Amino acid sequence: MARILVVEDEKAIRNVLRNILLNENAAHVVDEAEDGAMAIEALGNATYDLVLCDIKMPHKDGLEVLDHAMQHYADTPFVMISGHGDLDTAVQCIRKGAYDYIAKPPDLNRLVTTIRQALDRKKLLQENSRLRKKVDKRFAMIGASSVLEVVRGVIRKVAPTDARVLIMGPNGSGKEIVANQIHQLSARSKQAFIEVNCAAIPSELIESELFGHIKGSFTSAIKDRKGQFELADGGTLFLDEIGDMSLSAQAKVLRALQESQITPVGASKSISVNVRVLAATNKNLKEEIEAGRFREDLYHRLSVIVIDVPSLNARTEDIPALIEHFMGQLADKGPNSFHPDAIAHLQSMDWTGNIRQLRNVVERLHILGGNPISANDAKAFA
Repeated sequence: MARILVVEDEKAIRNVLRNILLNENAAHVVDEAEDGAMAIEALGNATYDLVLCDIKMPHKDGLEVLDHAMQHYADTPFVMISGHGDLDTAVQCIRKGAYDYIAKPPDLNRLVTTIRQALDRKKLLQENSRLRKKVDKRFAMIGASSVLEVVRGVIRKVAPTDARVLIMGPNGSGKEIVANQIHQLSARSKQAFIEVNCAAIPSELIESELFGHIKGSFTSAIKDRKGQFELADGGTLFLDEIGDMSLSAQAKVLRALQESQITPVGASKSISVNVRVLAATNKNLKEEIEAGRFREDLYHRLSVIVIDVPSLNARTEDIPALIEHFMGQLADKGPNSFHPDAIAHLQSMDWTGNIRQLRNVVERLHILGGNPISANDAKAFA
């Protein structure tokens, strides 16, 4: 079932379109608007899966309705229908955001096919939105401690900018979550978020990984390959564990940041890229600079804003909320709850592995503990 708005000033044509829609699916809900002003009012009062809209109408024409809809209801597919159509009008409609354009009198088969395709597109957009929200929950920042609120405040201020951010913190503290939050709250949120674990890539391959290569540039380069900088063009590149990057790779990253250009391995021409770079490390980069293992000029390029992610030991008051969050993720593995004494015991522990360690402990207790999970369970299995 879909809710569809028919915008047409001629009653006879509205009736024909209504009958076509109901013949296609009797469960459809079909609303009508006699002119553009009524259409804009209807769009404000209901959520539509499809709009069939005439162009030449009194008060406001179809192009004005389309402009309004694209500003406020951009996910709603519009099929424009006009008896005064020409190629220029059709192109104008598509450029403004219409799903399709059909001239009067419409070919019945084409109209029905277009309606089906437009409704399928709407379903796909809704499913993508649902999946995106589901995925985004993985990167939720759980807790209300004062130290976490400080981090949230910095994220809210820096996310709308294009400033580079250096995220510092111990292993397992949630640096990746901070990077994802910055991306999701930025103007680049609909573009790519590319993560590179610098510690996991051999030093001899890091340049190819970041900047790409052309066919034949080295023995195993059997075809051209785009690097992560180019794949992240328009979006965000997250360089995780950047403290483990080799000095030679650091020099090339510095050049890319300075010039907003990259040169694939073996190429003679540079490629311009528009990338926001976020970096993270569990190392003290100032100590690494003094030891000659990290470039000071790169540090200053990356650290326009520095975010210190607190350890779990610094925010033990968040442990109950984190436990509840992790238990919600494990709900399909059987019912369990935590006795307050078990939570208190977990709050008293030394969390050297931080949130990652707590997540593992909660899953272990969920599987091996009783119901509710007792303090003795926590002492035995944590």
